[in-house]
Amino acid sequence: MKVISPTETVQVAREVLQTEAEAILRLQETLDESFEQAVQALLNCEGRLVVSGVGKSGAIARKLAGTFSSTGTPAIFVHPTEAAHGDLGTIAAQDVALLLSFSGESDELVMLCPALKRLQVFTIAITGRPDSTLGRMADLVLHVPIEREACPHNLAPTASTTAMLALGDALALATMVARGFTPNDFALNHPAGALGRRLLLRAHDVMRTGEALAIVPEGASLRDVLFAITKAGAGAACVVNDEGIMTGFITDGDIRRRLLQDESALSRPVSEAMNRSPYRLQGNPLAIEVLEKFHSLTVKIGDLPVVDEQGRPIGIIVLKDLLRIGIL
Repeated sequence: MKVISPTETVQVAREVLQTEAEAILRLQETLDESFEQAVQALLNCEGRLVVSGVGKSGAIARKLAGTFSSTGTPAIFVHPTEAAHGDLGTIAAQDVALLLSFSGESDELVMLCPALKRLQVFTIAITGRPDSTLGRMADLVLHVPIEREACPHNLAPTASTTAMLALGDALALATMVARGFTPNDFALNHPAGALGRRLLLRAHDVMRTGEALAIVPEGASLRDVLFAITKAGAGAACVVNDEGIMTGFITDGDIRRRLLQDESALSRPVSEAMNRSPYRLQGNPLAIEVLEKFHSLTVKIGDLPVVDEQGRPIGIIVLKDLLRIGIL
């Protein structure tokens, strides 16, 4: 076994990255009306995009099916061998097929094409050889012109699969833009992800309510307030008048500071210690906007009361809650 130095190892890596980068950049020069026609075919598709390939191209095809699905073009991956053994039943005439094979001679894909023709499925091939069997059988060809693989022996599929992945991503995202697919649409497909939380969760979704919201009347003593805060497991309480309108806000920190000034303060009414002009939130903005509000305030706070149109407290948003659920 030949042993190479660390310097030579890094040089090999640089050459691989250079070769793959050049393969992607070369794609820009080959984009033509065929790419536009492929986008239009996907926009006109009344069914699903069926993506297929074998080997390394099959791995790229699986990834592209996920990319298309998450960006507004419903897609599935179908292995051509499995299609020949029953999975062809998942494909219908209103579908479009995207077939990946750099050589264009993958037996499994070539054998699949006649069945797709019988189903009247429009087929798009991504291949390095437009004149290949697959290229001739497809309705539309997207050419991936690769001079050589990034593999030092020019054997392992590397630059070719990278270029097919990049071209597939370009097709998915160009279709997404043409479709008018928005970040909100994307978030609906990713409700559990960070982006979904940023674009879907609103103030009312993350605020504490019910027993987790401490509300006390103006005449309550600081001792009563402490009990209310403790029972709610909160760090603050909303103070309301007889009509239930919020007239003040007090935190457990406010109470501690009051006690340092006067040990008998627990018997005093909350109205003497509360903040009569607290920051408050009205409406139901996105949770990320609430987080931005926390950060923009000149006075740093950890709790933000939420009130309705009449000014009655309906919840409280805790900064730590926003950070815990991963809004950032």
